[in-house]
Order: sequence, then C-alpha cells, then structure tokens
Amino acid sequence: MDNLVYPREKTLGRITLVLGIIVWILLIVGTLGVALIYVLFGFIGYLFAQSALIAWLRGTGVRLSEEQLPVLYAQYIACCDKLGIKEPPEAYLLQGDGMMNAFATRFLGREFVIVLSDTVDAMNDLPDGVNFYFGHELGHIKQGHLTGHIWRAPVLWLPLIGAAYARAKEYTCDMHGRACCTSAEVAARAMSVLAAGSDKWRHVNLVTYARQTMTNRGFFADLHELISGYPWLTKRVARILNPEIKMPGRNPFSYVFAFFIPYAGRVGGGAAGLVILMMIVAVIGMAAAAAIPAYHEYRGRAELTSEWTNSTAARMALGEYYISKEEVPDTLEDAGISDSQAAGFDYDSNSMSLSKTTSLGTFTLVPSEQDGEVLWHCYGEGKRIQKALPKSCKPEGEEE
Repeated sequence: MDNLVYPREKTLGRITLVLGIIVWILLIVGTLGVALIYVLFGFIGYLFAQSALIAWLRGTGVRLSEEQLPVLYAQYIACCDKLGIKEPPEAYLLQGDGMMNAFATRFLGREFVIVLSDTVDAMNDLPDGVNFYFGHELGHIKQGHLTGHIWRAPVLWLPLIGAAYARAKEYTCDMHGRACCTSAEVAARAMSVLAAGSDKWRHVNLVTYARQTMTNRGFFADLHELISGYPWLTKRVARILNPEIKMPGRNPFSYVFAFFIPYAGRVGGGAAGLVILMMIVAVIGMAAAAAIPAYHEYRGRAELTSEWTNSTAARMALGEYYISKEEVPDTLEDAGISDSQAAGFDYDSNSMSLSKTTSLGTFTLVPSEQDGEVLWHCYGEGKRIQKALPKSCKPEGEEE
C-alpha cells in the first residue's frame, strides 16, 4: 500500500514524530514528571468528550451491517478488502442536516467510520462515489492518523510544518478513496459534491475545475492554504485525476507570513491560528515582563558579588592594619595595598570605607569592629542596588 501514501507525508511524518518525541522527553524531564499529571487530566477530559460523541453516535446513527442497509455495507466491506483491512471498523450512517462529508474517529482502541446521509443521498446516481468517502476515512485509520498525533501533538501547532503534515495526510487519504473507486473520474466526481452540492455536481466539468487551481494563485490564496490543514479542493481533484500533476509554485512572501502563524488544527483554520498567535504573543509578553526584571536583578547581583570578591585583598589588608596599629591608614598604599588589590575601589580615610561605581549605582563597603575583629558590610543607594546586594555582605536584618 506504499503507493497510496503521499510522498511528503512520509517525510513530514518522520520529522514531526522525532520532534514530538524529543519535546515529550524534554517536558517530562524538565518538569520532573509534573507534565504527566497534566497529560492525565487532559486524557480524562478527552475521555468525557469522546465518550459523549461515541454514545451519541451509537445512540443516534444507523450502524451498517448485513441486516442494516446491506447494499451500503457491502460497498464498505469491499473497500476494506481493497485496502487490506482485515477487521473492518464499525461503520455508521448519520443524518447530515445538510452537510456532506464523512469522518473517522477512535475511542479506547476502537475505530469508527461515519458517513453523513446527505453524502450518500447525493450519490444516488453514482453509487460507486460513496466508496471514495469510505476509502478516504479508512485511509486515516489505515495510516494510523488517529493514533500517531498523540506523539506528535507537542509540535503539530508549529507554523508551516503542522499544516503541511495535515494537508499531506489528506492527499494520502484521497489516494485511498481513489483506490476504492472504479476510476479516477468517479473519485473526482464524488469529491465535486463538496464543491457543487448534492445536485449540480453532475454537471461539473472536472478538467476545467481542476485547471481552476491555476487561477487561485497569489499571496493571499497561498497564505491561507499554508495555514490550513486542507489543500484547496481544486488541487485535490486535480491530483485525483492526475497523481503526477505539478502544482503551481507559491508566492515566497506567503511562506514568510505563514511562518508567524501557528497551525490551529482543523477547527477554526487560519482565524484560529491568528488567535493562537496573539495568545502566544501575549504569553511571551507577560513572561518577558516577569523575566526581564528578574534577569537584570540576577546580572546586578552577579556584578556586585564579583566586586565583593575582588575587594577581598583590600578588605583583609585594611582590617589587619587597623587591628595591628589601632588606627586608620591615610591611604591604601600605607596599608600595603597595590592598585590591582584595590580592584578599582576608592578609599575614604575618614571611615576606612571602600566604594565603587557600578551599573546599578555606588557600591560601598563599610567596616565595623567587633570583639577585636574587623567585619565588613555592603551598602548601596537606591532600591535597585539594595535589592541586588550579595547576601554574604548584606547587614543582618536588612530587608530584601
């Protein structure tokens, strides 16, 4: 079945899988396992939401079987056989309320294929067309799209790559749908229902519709496709009719703009992506508002700690001079302190204090005598420098 896999899906699938596993490992290790707690809560939320969907599906939809809509069920089983699916997932017909499509889902290890009634009704004149929808959804199951996203989840929001992987999966499933039909034209005709509706699809010129791809070009058209999980329908029809077709190139600037818009998944499309982008910008802004002051404080404290350490030789020499001679030296030279030992500090002979101008303000070292020993403490003028004073020299009892 390798010929039913869109080539780019293989490449993008490997990239997202590797990146996703790396991010999972970093999350678990970096949070010391706390991330697993959030995963557990997320799984519980998923169980409630998905169980509601499955309960509603089984309580409302019509399950296909040999006794229930046997002709439609026979088509479904034949499609499973063509795709090599030995254990067919449960299949349901569900009232579409005007919508024409199908979908696949999974719950606790069981897969389900659902086709909407309006889609089946639209195919009354082309019964084989329903097979395209069966095949497309079975393709999602066959290729593990319903399970593989768990490992890739942390990176599927990434701009460009997340949406590209989603579009590649759609092309792959279109190929599975085509394999279940008797011809490429039948598959393309079935897809045209999504474009022209339940009646006018019969009159759509498929080749002309596929060529319409060439007119939907330019910055905005390319940008909105790049941030969407679905290729344009004209492109999908064109690939079904001719898998080897070469699509027109995209505007290079559309990639630049799309790079800044996270992929929002299949609900909401580009608009949701913009919302997520604004949320990310807001979060980054709040994080920066908290992190930048903390970073400046860290740098300031590191600078003052370094100055405190550099003054060790001068402080020790001054203390020894005072204890031995019981007087304050007039100059640093009198205490035997060289320029390198002074480390750029200015000396005040009146108080035997040392001071130096730093990026935060004036850093002052003041001595005091206690039990025949000279003790040194550090001070600074202003909240910024006071907050950054090293704990090793800050006077006892002084607030942070």
